[in-house]
Amino acid sequence: MADETVGVVGAGIVGLATAREIALSRPGTRVVVFEKEPEVSRHQTGHNSGVVHAGIYYTPGSLKADLCVRGVALLREYCQDRQLPYQEIGKLVVAVREDELGRMENLYQRARNNHVPELRRISREQIRELEPHAGGIAALHSPRTAITDYPAVARAFARDVVASGGEVRLGFPVTSIATVAGGIEVGSGQDRVRVDRLILCAGLQSDSVARLAQDRPEPRIIPFRGEYMLLRPDRTDLVRGLIYPVPDPRYPFLGVHFTPRVDGSVEVGPNAVLALAREGYRRSRISPRDLLGLAAYPGAWKMAAQHWRTGVREYRGSFFASAFMKDAGQYVPEVGVRDVVRGGAGVRAQALDRDGTLVDDFRIHRAGRITAVRNAPSPAATASMAIAEHITAVVFEDA
Repeated sequence: MADETVGVVGAGIVGLATAREIALSRPGTRVVVFEKEPEVSRHQTGHNSGVVHAGIYYTPGSLKADLCVRGVALLREYCQDRQLPYQEIGKLVVAVREDELGRMENLYQRARNNHVPELRRISREQIRELEPHAGGIAALHSPRTAITDYPAVARAFARDVVASGGEVRLGFPVTSIATVAGGIEVGSGQDRVRVDRLILCAGLQSDSVARLAQDRPEPRIIPFRGEYMLLRPDRTDLVRGLIYPVPDPRYPFLGVHFTPRVDGSVEVGPNAVLALAREGYRRSRISPRDLLGLAAYPGAWKMAAQHWRTGVREYRGSFFASAFMKDAGQYVPEVGVRDVVRGGAGVRAQALDRDGTLVDDFRIHRAGRITAVRNAPSPAATASMAIAEHITAVVFEDA
């Protein structure tokens, strides 16, 4: 259908990438992005560590795996074209105990199935050649893993949308979504905007916005705050590239790791603690409404029953720097509490099913004129341009 208007709720990197893809690939389609904040990428995108994941961790054949691998290629080319930061500093996934070697081998086979380029197993001695101050008994080395500046990428996407005749409407918190004759009416207070199709990319608010659209009630979003330490400037030379642990397959989190940033700083973290507000970037931020919603959801209690021991350990790291750095010290033994200061924090929109299962893969579905992104955790930033292609195909599959 020519000359349609497509609305996108959410100006994070996935929403903006999707708006850009539609604007560029479907001439005659007008795109309007609705964002409650006064600027783009204020939440998950703006608190992202900047890692461009190569596809090591994801189940072969899953949306995560397929879209991550394609997304890397698209993002690399885009950053080069726009002269945005893109540095292939490499990653080590380090085993520090014998009982991690089997999991590391499983990761290696998974990564090979995902066509991760140039990945290799390396020994203790080879680790020291790449990272002289690192610990570990063996590792996987991914030399093509990169870092970038995702807020800068998101701003570039927004400029592309506007240059293509679209609009990024800031300060527009969506408070109502109604089906009207031949389209959808998106409301913010007394303002109303009619669109022909609507895409929900609301991140931390994805289930709340989905309810406005009468979408299915699950999965629900559970906010997990990830807190970081920063290496002191005179200690950043202890880390050359990305240093990660072998992840626990029971959780969608990757564990405390070392992340150089494009500005020259080095982050240590994050942990993963239950946030007391969806936008709870500080421990002191508490939302009674969010807490009541969490307490009323059966999946939250089932999750707590399964993982409370891990939760207690993560909270210890949140309150005590010594506990936080004990984990990190396994990977760079020379780094201790005196070498770090408190850094920033982000909040991950973790989708949770009613049975207490932490949703791992992307969840994107369409119901009539509305397409909802219900789960898009890491590597969503890496995969954003590929996710945008996928969403566009879903939205216009009948066109």
